[in-house]
This record gives sequence, C-alpha cells and structure tokens, in this order.
Amino acid sequence: MTPIKNAPRIMMRQLHEIMASADDAEERLNRVVQLVASNMVAEVCSAYFIRGDDILELFATEGLKSEAVHQTRLHVGEGLVGLVAATGSSLNLSNAQDHPKFAYRPETGEEIYKSMMAVPILRMGKVVGVLVVQNQASRHYSEEEEEALQTIAMVLAELVVSGDLITAHDQNDEDSEHGVISRYEGMVFAEGLAEGVVVMHEPKVEVTQHLSEDYERQLKRLDKGFRNLLRQIDEIMSAEDILHHGEHREILDVYKLFAQDKGWRLKIETAIESGLTAEAAVEKIQIENRSKMMKTEDPYLRERLSDLDDLANRLIRHLMGKVGTAATKTLPENAVVVSNNMGPAELLEYDRDKLKAVVLQEGSPTSHVAIVARALGIPMIGQLKGNLLEVDEGVSIIVQGLEGEIFIDPPPEIIETYRDTISARAKLLARYDNMRDKPVVTKDGVEIELVVNGGLEMDIEGMHRTGAKGVGLFRTEFQFMISKTLPRIHPQAEFYKSIIDAADGKPVTFRTLDIGGDKEVSFLKRDNEENPALGWRAIRIALDRPALLRYQLRALITAAAGTTLNVMFPMITNVSEFKLARSILDKELERHKKNNRPLPKDIKVGTMLEVPSLVWQLDDLLPLVDFISIGSNDLMQFFYASDRENPKLSNRYDILSPPSLNMLRFIVDKCAAANVPLTLCGEIGGRTIGALALIAIGFRRLSIAPSAVGPVKMMIRSLNLSELVPYVDQLLSRSDHSIRSDLKAFAHDHGVKI
Repeated sequence: MTPIKNAPRIMMRQLHEIMASADDAEERLNRVVQLVASNMVAEVCSAYFIRGDDILELFATEGLKSEAVHQTRLHVGEGLVGLVAATGSSLNLSNAQDHPKFAYRPETGEEIYKSMMAVPILRMGKVVGVLVVQNQASRHYSEEEEEALQTIAMVLAELVVSGDLITAHDQNDEDSEHGVISRYEGMVFAEGLAEGVVVMHEPKVEVTQHLSEDYERQLKRLDKGFRNLLRQIDEIMSAEDILHHGEHREILDVYKLFAQDKGWRLKIETAIESGLTAEAAVEKIQIENRSKMMKTEDPYLRERLSDLDDLANRLIRHLMGKVGTAATKTLPENAVVVSNNMGPAELLEYDRDKLKAVVLQEGSPTSHVAIVARALGIPMIGQLKGNLLEVDEGVSIIVQGLEGEIFIDPPPEIIETYRDTISARAKLLARYDNMRDKPVVTKDGVEIELVVNGGLEMDIEGMHRTGAKGVGLFRTEFQFMISKTLPRIHPQAEFYKSIIDAADGKPVTFRTLDIGGDKEVSFLKRDNEENPALGWRAIRIALDRPALLRYQLRALITAAAGTTLNVMFPMITNVSEFKLARSILDKELERHKKNNRPLPKDIKVGTMLEVPSLVWQLDDLLPLVDFISIGSNDLMQFFYASDRENPKLSNRYDILSPPSLNMLRFIVDKCAAANVPLTLCGEIGGRTIGALALIAIGFRRLSIAPSAVGPVKMMIRSLNLSELVPYVDQLLSRSDHSIRSDLKAFAHDHGVKI
C-alpha cells in the first residue's frame, strides 16, 4: 500500500466521498478508520469519542476486536488515549507499552501492537475524541504521517458537529452540563449587577466544511482572506485603543509579522492542495502549531501561542464572512457581551438600553474601556480565571459585579437569589438618587467636594444626575482619536462650547491633548517605542508639535468666551515644561486680544501631577499654578514602575500602601501651605475605601466617575473624620504592603458605609 504522504489528494478525495455519502454517521466512521488503516499501512486504526460525562468510548476500529466497540471505555486522563484527550497533544511512540500511562484493555486484543500514534479530535479547540493508529512492529511515525492523521481527525469532528454520532448512542454533547453550576471569578472593573444572556463580542467560528476539490477557488479565497486580514491589522494599528482591542503595539507588530510570514502561508496553501477548504487548511496549520508550541518549555514562545491562535481565528472569520462585532447585529433585550478585550469606541457602539454588562477575559481596571463603562454605569468584570470565551451564545448568565463572580446557566435557586440582590441594588441606587441634592459633609462637619471625570457629552449628564459640583477632569483626546485627520479649530471650539453650555454654570476643567502611549491618533506618525507609556506622549508631543497645542488652546479660548476657562497640562515632568506650555497659552490670549475676539472672563491654569519627579519641584511649581490635579493612575504606575495595563501586575502593588499614601499626603501638605487648590482625579477616589483613605490624609476635592458619586457621598455622610485621621496616621508609620484591610475593619467597626 502507498502511504498517505505520497498521495494526499487521492486519500482526501476518498475521504470526501465517504463524508458526503448518505450512510449513517457510524457507517461513515467505520469506512474512515478502514481507509486510514489501509493508506497508512497500519494494522489498527481506532476512533474514540468523549461522552458528556468525560468518558472516552471506542466507537469504531479496524484491527482491534470488533466486540470492543462501545464496550471499551476510559476516563479522560486514563491510559495513553486518555492522556491525549486530557492534554490535547499528540503522542508518537515506538513502544507504547513502555509508557507509564499505558493501560491494557484485554477485550481489545491490542497487546500485540507496539508502536502507536494518537492525535486529538478537536472541535473549536476542545477535545471531543482521539484517533489512533497502531502497528505490531516497533516504528516511529513520520512527521508527515502525524500531520495526515491530524487532518483526518479534524474532518471526523464533522460527525460531532452534526450530532448524528452522539444521538445514535444517546450521549450528551460535551458542552451540555445541565445541573452543573459554572462559576467564574474575575476582577471588578465597573460595579453593578446584571442578569442576561451571553452575546459574543466577536463571532465564534466553527469550520463545518473541511473538504474541497476545487483547489484554485480555495487558493483565491485564501488570498482574499489574507488581504482583508492585513487591512484589518493596519486599521487596528492606526488607532489600537479606540478602534479595537487595545492590544499593545508589540503584539500588533507580531501579528503583522505572522500575517506576512511566507512559511505560514505556504503551509496553508499546501494543506489546501491536499484537498481541504481554505478555512479548514488554516485550522489544520493552527492545530499543528499549537501542538508543537505546547511542547516547548520556552515561556516566550508559549505566550506567542495565543497570538498565533488569535491571528488564525481572525483569518478564519474573514474566510467565513463573519467579521465584525455583535454591536452591528440585533441584540437581545438583556445582552451580556463577552470578549477577550475591547476598546472604548467599541463599547460605545452598543445599544445601551439592551447592554446589561460586559465581561472581558483579559483587560485592565484602569483601561479606557473600563473608565467608559464606569461612566455609563455598565457593570464590567475582567481578568477571568477560566476561559469564558468557550461558552455558547444565548446561555443565561449572572454578572455579580460587586465581588467579581460570574455564573453560567445557573439553576433557578441561584437566579432567584441574585434577582433579590439585583432588586436590593436597585433600591440602593435609588437611595443614591435621593441624596442628589444633599450636602457632601462628614458627620463632624467637614465638607468634601465631589466632581466628575469625563470625556464625552454623556458625562455632563452624569454630573447633573448625581449632583456633582462640576467636571474636575475633561479628557479632550477622544475627539482627536476618532478623527482621521487633525480636527480643525472651529469644530473643536464648537465641541468645547457644547460641553461648557451643557455644564450650565458648573466649572469644567479641560485637560489638553493627552495622546501617545496607548492613545494613538491616525494623523500623527510615531516611531515604534520600546515603552510608549514612558515615551513621546502628552505634553511632550504638544511641545514638540506646538501647532497641535496652539490650535487646541485657540479653540478652548474661543469656546470659553465670557465664562471661566479652566485648563491644565498633562504629563508635566519639570517646571520648565509648564512654563513653556503656559507661554503658548499666553501667546494665544494675546492673539485673541489683537484680533478683538471675545475672551474668557477669567482663566485658571493648572497642571496634572502624574510624574513623581514633579513632587520634588512643588516649591518652584506652586507659585506658578492656579491649581493642581493628581492623576493617580499614571502617578502610581510610575511610582511603582508597574505597567497598569499589564494584568500580571495589576494586583501586585496597592495604592493603599503606606509609601504611596505618604507621598500623596506630602503633596496635600505642600498645596495647603501654598493655598493652591488640589484635586485627585484617579480611579482610587471612585472606590469608597480609596476615598476614605484620601479624605483621611487631607484631600477635600475628588474627581471621580459619575457612577461613583452616590457610593462615595454615602460613605462620606456616614463618616466621623476626627476618629479616622489618628487611626490612619498610625497606620502610615508601618511598612505594610497595604492598609486596605485595616480601613475596611475601621469602616465596619464605626458604621462607615463602604
């Protein structure tokens, strides 16, 4: 007999005929194992499939005893076949009986066979069975033979997709786990509770047609798919944080290199020429790459596996015409969107009446999409333990966005419990609304001013809805990030004026353009940077490209005519940078005067304090500014040299630690001595326990997400500050990693509502 590697097209044509025949599923399976045994010169070919209760059952064999079919069963993980099922990796053994996992089943008669090759049968990345060949002679199967067997296994997955094979023996689909509660844990990015159904942000794709004899057509489809894939990657790279997932530039560069890799494409083309459809060929090479990379001990290469998987999945989606997000489709009334990651613009595309929550497999609590979710009041959980991306669409889901729990297809008793919790949460939110016009004052009479962070017109609505006193930080970069070209002065001025008008007399503090890092704009070419968070961004770009800053300041001055303009500069690292930025503002004011254009009635100029170096220049800086706003997100990532977008580091350092709180208290004391107003604009202030610590060290103005105003106000009104201050003072003399638990204990003991 001729091995399959010498005649792949003949083999695939025969396989195509079998799979396309009118025979029932079991008969087709029997013919396939006979075909494989014949073509691979193997004395045995057997197919095992997994039942719903994690039992591997022998469904068909050529070479073993026929009475073993449907009688021989192994647990997943038991024996060599069970090992392949458990690991999803192939085995190629010249003497299988010497392997420590070998499990002998006397009913099969396999004791005479030494060599063995077994590959997983995969459906959408999950093992649903195992395909095995065996020979009496001791031999090592070639790499080409292993690849061929993997291809056959991939085609056999069609029998599981159709459901015919499973139904024939009254088995449960492996995805159906009725009565089993699937619970996931993650990190709360935006608080809230929701009950709904799963909607995948990007479509899950399942290759259902594997075989084709029209090679030329499949090659043309592949070429078109690659062109569309490269175009998509270029679009992502042009505005990665706002238009797509916010992947790091390094990963996107890797994606593009992989997408342009001629070796990868050649392998796919070769698989097509053997008789596979374009999408099946991509999946075949994806399985091979995964199998090889899972065997390496190099952690970098293993991490790249997810990049390769993502790239292959993107290409398959292009080939199958399933590109785009769920935002473009009709949503159910109670949609809970699940995604690996997401950008803020993608979140804003969803119908907010139907979107009840968002779950991210990865993500960061300080990312822009998390900030937008908090502004919109949409519960969001990320950094999940366990892979939620494998869950089917349409299943019921409960998002417990207070403790970070997720339940999939929960039983009625859990649903009822959480409905009660959701109802209680709704009543709590109503209490927040009832506090809208009540003063933000502690029990012992200390007044705290709460303002909101924003960047969209909807944030102004949130300011009014919550009774906040103004906007402490208005991020101006969103308007630039969604534009293909530099926004002209007039549209900028119109937008800023609409924000000032909507604020209805309440102060709005505009932060000038903070681009760079993870916030790219399509109209400004930048070099690839090793560490963009520490690179050319914010005021550094503005001072190197002063026209950007001049035009924006001109628009702000125009928009604020007759009112007070509050403007601050981001990422100031030393006093000279502030002086340069202020001089550009002064020149624009002079220009307005010369042209007899209306001016703001008052101008207050400040700076963001986000870089630790500026802390040690406060004596020189404070006489020059009207106010200071601390950007605690960036300040803390630079303070701890810890990338806030890196999920591996997000929990390593706690801002509620003595070192960071002592630094913040130092800033408070300096600003108080100079009589310069101070605001904290970071995410720490929007958490009740964080706000508790900030107030204890002297902060009297917090700029937070609109959704955080109610909880923080309730906490403040339940607090006796004179009891808290000495308690925190003694905590800050310690060297603890965090005082979070101590603050929670204080709140519990003193009736502070956190």
